[in-house]
Amino acid sequence: IGLKVLDIYDREGVVENVRTNEAYLDKRLNELRRIPLVGDVRGVGHFWALEMVKDRDTKQTFEGEEADWLLRRVLSARLYEDGLLCRLDDRGDPVVQISPPLIADQKLLGTIIDILGEAIEYAWDKVQKGMPAG
Repeated sequence: IGLKVLDIYDREGVVENVRTNEAYLDKRLNELRRIPLVGDVRGVGHFWALEMVKDRDTKQTFEGEEADWLLRRVLSARLYEDGLLCRLDDRGDPVVQISPPLIADQKLLGTIIDILGEAIEYAWDKVQKGMPAG
């Protein structure tokens, strides 16, 4: 079955699609650095992570209750509301991870990045207004 899947990937150009989209994702996701909450953007192919920071210059991060509030109560809720499911992880640095379908085209990827950007801008606004105490 695995070999058949690889044959289909080859026939349908799935890997080539990912390679073609990688530069687009890199460029568009790095544009989100305009939002002070985005401390780093890293990834390859269709697997990317955006690190969330309190202060980009000092790399001060969110921890504990703050990270939980940011990722689960603010970002996750907003992303879900806007129709985008992402992996939000705070086991190290708080990150938002995206892994769009391997067959996604640039139009879909652009929509994903637009939704992600709007949600991060919303979260940054919430951070600036003050995180809830403990």
